[in-house]
Amino acid sequence: MSHVCRSCGQTNLSTILSLGKTPLANALMTETQLTQFEETYPLNLVFCPICTLVQITETVPPEKLFRQYVYFSSFADTAVQNAKALVEQLIISRELTQQSLAIEIASNDGYLLQHYHHQNIPVLGIEPALNIAQVAQQRGIRTISEFFGQELAQQLRQKGQLADVIHANNVLAHVADLNGFVEGISLLLKNNGMAVIEVPYIKDLIDHVEFDTIYHEHLCYFSLTALNKLFTKHGLSVVDVEHITIHGGTLRLFIQKNPASQSLNVQSLLAKELSWGVDKLAFYQNFGGKVAQLRESLVALLHDLKTQGKQIAVYGASAKGSTLLNYFGLGQETLDFVVDRSTVKQGLYTPGSHLRIYSPEKLLEAKPDYTLLLSWNFAEEILNQQHEYHQRGGRFIIPIPELKIV
Repeated sequence: MSHVCRSCGQTNLSTILSLGKTPLANALMTETQLTQFEETYPLNLVFCPICTLVQITETVPPEKLFRQYVYFSSFADTAVQNAKALVEQLIISRELTQQSLAIEIASNDGYLLQHYHHQNIPVLGIEPALNIAQVAQQRGIRTISEFFGQELAQQLRQKGQLADVIHANNVLAHVADLNGFVEGISLLLKNNGMAVIEVPYIKDLIDHVEFDTIYHEHLCYFSLTALNKLFTKHGLSVVDVEHITIHGGTLRLFIQKNPASQSLNVQSLLAKELSWGVDKLAFYQNFGGKVAQLRESLVALLHDLKTQGKQIAVYGASAKGSTLLNYFGLGQETLDFVVDRSTVKQGLYTPGSHLRIYSPEKLLEAKPDYTLLLSWNFAEEILNQQHEYHQRGGRFIIPIPELKIV
């Protein structure tokens, strides 16, 4: 079956890695669902030789993934602090006032827009997850519960809702109709407005073997080269770029309407990508081998510990954790339970591996010898929070970027 590139429509896509069929990464289960049939979908990563976009082939209907959602950004302190710093910087640099409008696409629980709201700058959140949009509304963040695209942008434009700043953090990768989404940004942005978009960076994914960030919600994995081609097509220009560490490596793009000149940061990163070969399949080809190696060493380590009679827990009922557990075939035979800070997830079970999720206090009660840290992108934050467990002799296994015991 031939798949079509989500950005340029090319059909001749090359496979980088196949992760088999896995359940949806955020489809946490109740106890009664454990005995029911669990849907799985193919998870294959491919490369487009024409526009260089790396993407998965399967599109699960967004209604299924995002109408009820379990990820609340506010549970990650790092995400909230990052958002606050960015907003404060933009209020000054863009000279925003009470006459301005800041829009966030996939605004989650208002974790970012609240910082504008506190400064009396009008905001509009666009958040398809009904349960999360409701939380934002309660915080006083005006939110519409719709999927963003060309059509919604057109409606807002007709109502005169044009934006001085548009934020889109970790949403572009979730969008099946990339061109409609980017066209929507173009329609909604004032002529002198600025869009700030954050996407996971393909270079970090490849360098640090972050294969667990591949799941059905993440349709695309971006290089600046691929993004530059996509935005240019819609009369938008990447005027500046920052490479930040959050979520295991993220590009933050600053985008304006054409013609806008590109900063040295942009020019130099595009040149670097060319020299790494992000536009060639060869750049991605060792990735599968590295993932297989990691699988082998982690499974062997856990098996050894289990043979010694050690108890092993898991920290983080995250989507990336789901990819790792399912692809590595890890479940109740090796792991005892999962803990997670999100109260929404506690009491449920992980998809595929069917491990029960508790609050982090369970680590102190059960005192497992080892805890496999699947939210490795927040390792520092979690190790600080779990200081007491550590003091009492508990040890963490961090699988990525390289396998180590702390």
